[in-house]
Amino acid sequence: MELTLNEKRLLLALGPLKSADPSTLAGIMDTTEESVIQYAHLCSDRGLVRVEKHVSVSYHFTGEGEKYRKDGLPERQVYDSFGDSIGMKELQKHPLARIAIGWMKKKGWVEIRDGMVKKTGNAPGGPDEEALGNPGSEGEGIRLLLKRGLVREEESVTYTILLTPAGEKAVEGGLDLSEETKRLSAEQIVSGEWRDLRLRRFSVKTPPRRVYPGKIHPYQRLLNEMRQVLLDMGFVEIYGDIVQSSYWNFDALFQPQDHPAREMQDTFFLDCESDLPPGWESVKEIHEHGGETSSTGWGGEWSTSRARQCVLRTHTTGLTIRYLHDNPKPPVKAFSIGRVYRREAIDPTHLPEFEQLEGVVMDRDVNFRHLLGFLREFYVQMGFEDVRFRPGYFPYTEPSVEPEVWVDGLGWVELGGAGIFREEVCAANGLSHPVLAWGLGVSRLAMLKIGLKDLRQLYRSDIEWVRESPVCDIQREVG
Repeated sequence: MELTLNEKRLLLALGPLKSADPSTLAGIMDTTEESVIQYAHLCSDRGLVRVEKHVSVSYHFTGEGEKYRKDGLPERQVYDSFGDSIGMKELQKHPLARIAIGWMKKKGWVEIRDGMVKKTGNAPGGPDEEALGNPGSEGEGIRLLLKRGLVREEESVTYTILLTPAGEKAVEGGLDLSEETKRLSAEQIVSGEWRDLRLRRFSVKTPPRRVYPGKIHPYQRLLNEMRQVLLDMGFVEIYGDIVQSSYWNFDALFQPQDHPAREMQDTFFLDCESDLPPGWESVKEIHEHGGETSSTGWGGEWSTSRARQCVLRTHTTGLTIRYLHDNPKPPVKAFSIGRVYRREAIDPTHLPEFEQLEGVVMDRDVNFRHLLGFLREFYVQMGFEDVRFRPGYFPYTEPSVEPEVWVDGLGWVELGGAGIFREEVCAANGLSHPVLAWGLGVSRLAMLKIGLKDLRQLYRSDIEWVRESPVCDIQREVG
């Protein structure tokens, strides 16, 4: 049996001990524990040693868990803070009420009727409170604390390396520790010296250790690809703040101030205001009665206070209209890729924050056919061969269209919205030439391109997914 020098050294170090841990053997062999484990697995394949793996789990408090370990769980603190009953509004003043009320009700400690919170009689300690006092325990209590993020689980792995009877025979028979040559030089080959060297044997059947090179995240690669496609088409990229005034996010786009999208269920409003830009009066006039356009406006009274209120941007169109307002002379070809924010329930296809791509073209005599041409070229460059369009409706474009692409196994999939800015939008911002505009939900495109079924995967820190994802589509590159 041909053994490598390192395998022989391991067997000789293990011989007198019969069994040892990698740390002990690493000290004897003057090497690392990782190397010892590697040599041991090679010997194990030959039946000379046995490698036993031991996995142990321990639990440790998180920062929040450490605080509750000292003061008690939120529900216990709030429960002990009032008598037999208390008004809900009064109880909600407690800093831990938001967490505690649901847990008190779930544990049956209280009942809520007619705006009053009443204790049910007693509040026995449960397995979670018991585990809070003993994080080294196992069972239901620890599982509850893990689910609440109050403890974290740490897994440790140790190894024991044992000499087998076959290994003992190999050691007793004597092992030659003469140096082996792992790499030949050009001089050794030319001179013929290699014939007299003791060459190390390598098994081509043994897979090498897998190497993971650095990679850009698959989602970021897609964003970079879209950015490059648009730059190659002659667009310039624009940027803007995440916090925008309602004026730019809604009003400058001729979106009425009583539009449902401006309500709290769709928009994150902030407790701050922003000054209105010069010329805001034209937006007010167009909203109220159409100004000097052919529109009759929305009627009613346009509120400057509502326009000044700041929001987390709900789309990147606000960046686009602001850029056009500051650059009213054609030609303009611009795009932005940025994160937007909406109050959405989290599920496999919806998130409260996601990326959106926005593009505009303003020039003399551009028309609807130009818009369709830009859209088709973009989607073809992104790898979708079949593109079609169907009529759509959007608040600030007319006519409007929804591009669709053909995806095998799914059929036609809608991937955005587009149109020509309405007269009211252009007039309010001093634009006298047609503006072609389009927007794309990047995450939906990413799910199709990367082959995901859950949008949340794009934002998870999943190193294995990143490692396994291809850097490029080889079939497309070859084609």
